[in-house]
Amino acid sequence: MDATRFIVAGGLLDGRSAVARKNVYLAVKGGRITAMGAKDELPDEPGAIIDDLSHCTIVPPLMDCSVALSRSPSIDPNTQASVEAADPEQRAALFRRHIGDCLAHGVLAVADNGTPEGLLARSGTPTAQEQAIVICSSAPIPLNTADDAPTPALNCQFHRIQYSPDIDQVEGPGPGMSVMRIDALRSLLSQPRRGKTVVVANGPQAVAEALAAGCDAIEQGYLMGEENLRKMAADQVLWLPSVLRAKNALDSSGSGGEVCCRFSLRYVAPGKALPGAEVHWKAMLADQLGQLGRARILGTPTAVATGAGSVGILHGESVVEEIKLFIKAGYSLAEAIGCASEQGARFFGVAQIGALRVGGPATFLLTRGTPHQLPRKLAYLEGVYVNGAPSGSYRKTP
Repeated sequence: MDATRFIVAGGLLDGRSAVARKNVYLAVKGGRITAMGAKDELPDEPGAIIDDLSHCTIVPPLMDCSVALSRSPSIDPNTQASVEAADPEQRAALFRRHIGDCLAHGVLAVADNGTPEGLLARSGTPTAQEQAIVICSSAPIPLNTADDAPTPALNCQFHRIQYSPDIDQVEGPGPGMSVMRIDALRSLLSQPRRGKTVVVANGPQAVAEALAAGCDAIEQGYLMGEENLRKMAADQVLWLPSVLRAKNALDSSGSGGEVCCRFSLRYVAPGKALPGAEVHWKAMLADQLGQLGRARILGTPTAVATGAGSVGILHGESVVEEIKLFIKAGYSLAEAIGCASEQGARFFGVAQIGALRVGGPATFLLTRGTPHQLPRKLAYLEGVYVNGAPSGSYRKTP
């Protein structure tokens, strides 16, 4: 019989509570958490293993609810072109690299947007790193505009429907309205299906139409207005705000996009600036942060979805940056961590990760230092525990 393992830590964010706890222990047996309590109440159990990690904070594993694992986030157009022309082996290598980037930042589950290239990259025997991360699969679902056009079978893990253009792909002063007809969306969502439906919608009309059609989540939702936020709160429709898309667009708004230097999620790209772009994206970012703050007050459920794989948005690292934006919008650190873990895991039905609770899986992250050093320390994890033991797939960055 497995012995109980006690993990002692200086801090704990469980993904459910509104505040961090100090000086705690977790009791783990059979891959599950069997008890949680204060460090000074640690049971004296003969034969138990004690991992003294008093210098660390325990954090639940993270989930990114919108990624493209097979797509490169490079801002270099030449790199983008080479990825599109890559052979299956090269695509698979890129896919595995992005998996590694996610693991390095504690992102142990993702909702992949499921391009055909991504499905190809995931074929074959999975590596140990691929097995360490939960990948929720989608598939492209075009909205048909012809009355007699057949609708696709809805049989994947979740369904991401592009009802509006991605906000960072829209030119001009606004977020763009619906790109497809409301009756096509209603027809699609009325079909029997397995899994949740996530609709990308921006602007008050497009979001209202998606909600009326019966979607389970809204992704992006820029400029949707408080009426839609209230509707989502009342019906508990999940919102994936993807604030980082506006932040990333603002960071690059002073140039035409030619590559000069790349550092983290900020970059300098010389070239002719687009007239009004900086003012536009400042306003868009401010409005989205304001909406996110209102969502917190109204009780609209929210989760982290970064769009990693879009130009300039890195896999793994982007989750840390989105958490920072949640905090800027008014969320506490503990609330933001919950939005980056429990909220997404519950929505997508990922049982392997989520909030840390008695009876739940003993899978969590370790960050060196106190909770006050988060979320920055998520970029330098001290360790990852999976089912109660240190993960063999994670290697601490030197």
